Amino acid sequence: MRLIGLLLTALLLLLLVLFAISNPAPVALQLWPFDLSWEVPLAGAVLGAAALFFALGALLAWGGALRYRLRARKMQRAAQLLEAELADLRKKQDARPAASASTALAPTP
Repeated sequence: MRLIGLLLTALLLLLLVLFAISNPAPVALQLWPFDLSWEVPLAGAVLGAAALFFALGALLAWGGALRYRLRARKMQRAAQLLEAELADLRKKQDARPAASASTALAPTP
């Protein structure tokens, strides 16, 4: 399975390099309200925009899952408290029969 992932990653990187080599024409990027202009290769502009939107999508997905991660953490803490309480009750239960057995074996006058 790891080999398939490495092969797919290598194929994707090869396609990105071929795309960058095939599109070296300069493109002027401008930001509307300002009088700024950048000359970058077409591949740089396209790949930069793709990387920007990928990061934005990852941030949105992380934020959307935040509620579930917080809930899972809360449930994990509750489970740990319940396990500690159960262990304490088992210790008390194990100690109780030993005490009652010692009093039952004591001779009565």
